Amino acid sequence: MHYTQTHHSTLPSSDLIALLSAMPKVELHVHLEGATSPQALFAMAARNRVELPVATVAEWKAFYEFKDFDHFIQVYRLSVGCMQSPRDFTEMVVDFMGRQARQNIRYSEVFLSAALHIHRLPPDEILAALREGAQIGRQQYGVEIAFIPDMSRQEWRTEHLREDVLEFALQAKALGIGIGLGLAGFEVGYPSSLFRDVFAEARRQGLHVVAHAGETGDAAFMRDVLETLRPERIGHAIRALEDPELVEDLRERRTPLEVSPQSNYCTRVVDRNQPHPIRGMVDAGLNCTLNSDDPAMFSTDLNNEYLTLAGQGFSFDELWQLNLNGLRAAFLPEDRRAAMLREWEAWRQNARSGDI
Repeated sequence: MHYTQTHHSTLPSSDLIALLSAMPKVELHVHLEGATSPQALFAMAARNRVELPVATVAEWKAFYEFKDFDHFIQVYRLSVGCMQSPRDFTEMVVDFMGRQARQNIRYSEVFLSAALHIHRLPPDEILAALREGAQIGRQQYGVEIAFIPDMSRQEWRTEHLREDVLEFALQAKALGIGIGLGLAGFEVGYPSSLFRDVFAEARRQGLHVVAHAGETGDAAFMRDVLETLRPERIGHAIRALEDPELVEDLRERRTPLEVSPQSNYCTRVVDRNQPHPIRGMVDAGLNCTLNSDDPAMFSTDLNNEYLTLAGQGFSFDELWQLNLNGLRAAFLPEDRRAAMLREWEAWRQNARSGDI
């Protein structure tokens, strides 16, 4: 279990490190493409004869030193270009599920950048590959995943793209591997009104809807997303504290917020020399969950995110509550959630008695 220490943090105790590693977890905000290791992507590019602007894996890894959020998006899209065949998607899913299992992450809701794939590869082949990967991963590792296909705001002018991503998400739901529709990408310059109709149709057809907001966009942008798209959860949301009225609204609604500290540090939307805003968000009574976003790109994983907050003074009880928030915010059937809550409470009791 690695730990990315920042200038203002301390090393958690060995007992706390062991507890955080062992505790059962869920993860709600993680991108399949950004969870794929640079080594796997480099090999994928070679297999698919995709020309990269580097000659070695070491040089490719160096690309992951992001200057800002725009630079991150450029590298992310370059990585997506390595994915050229159904085999790539199956292998990515199986590898991802293995890494989640090793962190005791029992259930994950995984974004897929469908808008960047479905006009390059037949959607039915992508879906079949995802389902195959999920089945293999479940059999090999005993963990579960569900996909949330998303669309990129900056791609909205592409003809029929919004409708095609919605159809892809509905097909994923029909196959039993999809649960929702997401919205990601650049915020500034792309108002929520561009996606109002497709989100309304997604809700009408039984999909859960989520959106990134408050990562690079300000609190006013978050307000626009909330009122226009009515998402069930918001990704990142770190700019919420700029607006006390928005904070009160989010607190009253108990809107789950998918926070990813190392992502924010690596894309430089938060100064690495400062504590992460999640401290203030939790203290304000907001319903925060903890996530890794694009772990392979940010040299992190969910365990490291918990250790990051532990190093910034969060107690185990506070971190356990973030974990419970994630389970309660997951798009799970109520009977499955209730069963997991019972299992988790039993684990917590054993942890208190020192049996873990």
